[in-house]
Amino acid sequence: MRVEFAPLNIPLRRRLQTAATLQWVFSFLALAQCCLAAFVLVALSDWWIVALLYAGWLWLDWDTPTCGGRRSQWVRSWSVWDFFRDYFPVTLVKTVDLDPRKNYIFGFHPHGVLVAGAFGNFCTEATGFSRLFPGLRSHLLMLPFWFRVPLFRDYIMCGGLVSSCKSSLSHLASRTGGGNVAVIAVGGAPEALDARPGALTLQVLNRKGFIKLALKHGAQLVPVFSFGENELFDQMENPSGSPLRKLQNRLQSILGVAMPLFHARGVFQYSFGLIPYRKPIHTVVGKPIAVVQTPSPSSEDIEMLHRLYMQNLTELFEHHKRNYGVSDEQHLTFI
Repeated sequence: MRVEFAPLNIPLRRRLQTAATLQWVFSFLALAQCCLAAFVLVALSDWWIVALLYAGWLWLDWDTPTCGGRRSQWVRSWSVWDFFRDYFPVTLVKTVDLDPRKNYIFGFHPHGVLVAGAFGNFCTEATGFSRLFPGLRSHLLMLPFWFRVPLFRDYIMCGGLVSSCKSSLSHLASRTGGGNVAVIAVGGAPEALDARPGALTLQVLNRKGFIKLALKHGAQLVPVFSFGENELFDQMENPSGSPLRKLQNRLQSILGVAMPLFHARGVFQYSFGLIPYRKPIHTVVGKPIAVVQTPSPSSEDIEMLHRLYMQNLTELFEHHKRNYGVSDEQHLTFI
């Protein structure tokens, strides 16, 4: 394989953009393990009392990720996120105003490999979420497993990440006075296994839990499509039924997290590595779907709203795809 090295005279700003993205990839892939190792080492050292005190705090704070988390506007406004935004770049596109007196569930599509668009737009202020949607607080839902890791949980909650369990989504969607936005990557971990350039297949047909909770609490549904999300990484071929895909599905059922074998570029060369490609991400927030609160929704209610949601998502994609490099012949496929 021929290695294409980066030139030496790259401007400092681009170097900082790469460094910001590198730390984000590290945070996503390895920071949790490092935090857990640090906690164990402290617990086994002469500073064990510090670990004991933190364990007590962890016990008292255990339910916070399911009760709205603990956002930090300071962390969300760090300058490092501006460099992260500019690396791709990431853009948040608003189509309509959203009433801050209501609660919303944003259905984010596609999941991609590392949900870079969802993080950049809804866990930081780099793309101006609070300016574009005044009065609203965004919360990105993440697998509950990660909120059991010492130290790491506190860091990710600062960005607005919360648990993706049912009680967490219910808490956000039922807030009196409105103002909450729960962002859920609807396709979840299975969709990440199909994330590769050009992919437009979304796992939506059997994803109805968020529809039921929207009905139960009267939260408005908003389809969100992130153009460019699947262009950031290549992935080893893993067609359905292949030995690799069977292994990935097995690991996912055991661990609860997807294990896509992805690759892109490196820090000092462009031929291989785990840093995403510099491809633009345009995250388009669609029009809200009015939802009438139904405390005990029937199967028919759920099916009807689910069909309406898929219809609105399709219309959002078709209306904007020409603006972001998608040809007229390309369409969404729901599975």
